[in-house]
Amino acid sequence: MPTPANEAERRVTLRNHKIFVTSLLGVMAVLFLACSWWQSKGAAPLWVGYVRAAAEAGMVGGLADWFAVTALFRHPMGIPIPHTAIIPRKKDQVADALSEFVSENFLNAQTITEKAMQAEIPARLGGWLAQPDNAARVSEEAGKFTVRMVEGIDPKDAEAFINTQVIDRVGQPTWGPPLGRMLEGFIADGKIEPIVDDIIAWARKKLGGMEDSIVTAIDERMPRWAPQFARDLVGERVYRELVDFMREVDTRPNHEARVAIRRTINKFAQDLQFDGEMITRVEELKADIMGSDAVVSAASGMWEQLSQSLTDAALDADSTIRRKATASIAEWGRKLVDDPEVRVAAERNLEKAVFFAAENGADQIVGIIAETIQRWDGDEAADKIELMVGKDLQFIRLNGTIVGALAGLVIYTVSQLLFF
Repeated sequence: MPTPANEAERRVTLRNHKIFVTSLLGVMAVLFLACSWWQSKGAAPLWVGYVRAAAEAGMVGGLADWFAVTALFRHPMGIPIPHTAIIPRKKDQVADALSEFVSENFLNAQTITEKAMQAEIPARLGGWLAQPDNAARVSEEAGKFTVRMVEGIDPKDAEAFINTQVIDRVGQPTWGPPLGRMLEGFIADGKIEPIVDDIIAWARKKLGGMEDSIVTAIDERMPRWAPQFARDLVGERVYRELVDFMREVDTRPNHEARVAIRRTINKFAQDLQFDGEMITRVEELKADIMGSDAVVSAASGMWEQLSQSLTDAALDADSTIRRKATASIAEWGRKLVDDPEVRVAAERNLEKAVFFAAENGADQIVGIIAETIQRWDGDEAADKIELMVGKDLQFIRLNGTIVGALAGLVIYTVSQLLFF
């Protein structure tokens, strides 16, 4: 349909064509009347008959085509002649027919798919993406799109999602058995032993700086009547024994203390899985943790940090995610160009996608034609359609006038040759 920018121009053009063709019809009428008057005087030359016949036939042809063209859009001269004003009365049927015609001949799944595949889109796209500047541009646009998506998410919705899909799901199952199985697996894989070594080494190092504290503690617990040298002796002896004990535990892999620690950890893993009292204690601890202020308010902090991190990474051309995205896009483009298997697979997927989209979406697209025309008022529909094709229809009137005049001239000439 004409846009407001060129509708006025179309109306001027249509009016000028109508004036020209109607003027030609008027010329034919004037010629016919003039020649008829001349002949009625009885002294008209022979050629006047030829002109009169051509003008008469041209006038009839022009009037007939004027009636036919006008009948498409309105009642000729406002007279409600049957089978006129076809478009205003039949616009819904015209809309359906036009929609069906476009659907069957243009916007059908097979035609659209064939055209899409003839374009060799995967190969062309691959060549374009393989260029570093283009890959960076796609990465930049993808980053901007990611930012718009993140900014479009309501923080309250994000927090609700994190609460229901992350935090609540973490708190739903019983923690004890899974933790016990995980700890048992760590023990079986030997991953607990380095932790035990680190703890013992830390304890030995810590003990090395606690001599005064230990001696003082023992001194305070000795009887008041004990002599001072006895107190000092006992304190130093206990400290040395502790130091020797920790050294042995630290240096001997199979020391009894280490074995006891391993046994305790293993028992703890079993209790987490099978001891009802331990499982209950873990559940009580879980309830305390999940109900704590830190966990309850964690969702807002998690989304704030996550959204900010995503936004910063998406906008920063030097971020890891952007650099990897650019490299991946360029690599995929090169594969589309150089690797026939990748290109064929992409073409096959594109064909399926285009066919599916056309199969399921073409009818809706074509339906817009029918729906739009059906919403129009009848006179509005006629006016809009006439603006689009009216100029060409005026040539029908022009041709009818000229062809009619020539036909009339030929018929008159033949009759003159045959009968006079």
